[in-house]
Amino acid sequence: MSVAFVFPGQGSQAVGMGKALAETFPAAAAVFQEVDEALSQDLSGLMFNGPEIDLTLTANAQPALMAVSLAVVRVLETEAGLDLARDAAFIAGHSLGEYSALAAAGSFSLSDTARLLRLRGDAMQKAVPVGQGAMAALLGLDYETGVAVAAEAASPTEVCQIANDNGGGQVVASGHKAAVERAVEIAKTKGARRALLLPVSAPFHCALMQPAADAMAEALAKVMINPPKAPLVANVLAMPITDPDDIRKRLVEQVTGTVRWRESVAFMAGQGVTTFYELGAGKVLSGLVKRIADTATGVAIGTPADIEAFANRARA
Repeated sequence: MSVAFVFPGQGSQAVGMGKALAETFPAAAAVFQEVDEALSQDLSGLMFNGPEIDLTLTANAQPALMAVSLAVVRVLETEAGLDLARDAAFIAGHSLGEYSALAAAGSFSLSDTARLLRLRGDAMQKAVPVGQGAMAALLGLDYETGVAVAAEAASPTEVCQIANDNGGGQVVASGHKAAVERAVEIAKTKGARRALLLPVSAPFHCALMQPAADAMAEALAKVMINPPKAPLVANVLAMPITDPDDIRKRLVEQVTGTVRWRESVAFMAGQGVTTFYELGAGKVLSGLVKRIADTATGVAIGTPADIEAFANRARA
């Protein structure tokens, strides 16, 4: 039996996340304090108490979700003896979750990760003026059909790309608003069960994010990256990497590239992974596991009760 640890992306945030961890475990409280200090912001107060509208802002949601994931990791290390070098066949993260995975595996320091994600969130938000971009979920389509829909919806002056291949018949299109709206209508003629615009603030993971990719290339060039304690299955490759220069390159490509989550999970399952532990807020990735790999199980760990259950299994 082989295990992978995966880390959620934007959309999993919720007011109150991490609060019970901080109240129960000093190791979690220390993570939130370090992130607050790195950002010179009471981000943990925003996470615990809201308002939701501020937590949902990309520049806040990205470091906040990472903080919860890293709090879970630190608590598992202290309470359950987790050792990623020993216990993980692979690590992976969905979009911003890739940074959480790398921080968990020792590639980035916690404070560097918080600052990188604040910069990433700001840069992604500023890359496209509000209202010019959009994203849409195309439900019930496979990836290849989604790519064809996006290509048909695009024009010489308007971008439309597949941003996420999440698995289970869930692909997400991203680009200029008019082109994405065309994709929604085209998808309905191609057999989509549903196709709808998503409530997001920018068109992530498409060519319109190039200014943000440039900003991340500059920032990542200045940050120390260590080889991870376990191989990272990179979003843009759906294959494992460990070389710091390769990691740096793929994190830049990821800003404009497709999150190949379905292929990433399928690869890990094909390598013998039978349990995917989702560390952090929500249960989105755990829910996708069964729809991608019927031989595998997804287990979400984000609360004190979840941590106790993991610790009991580790002791058994």
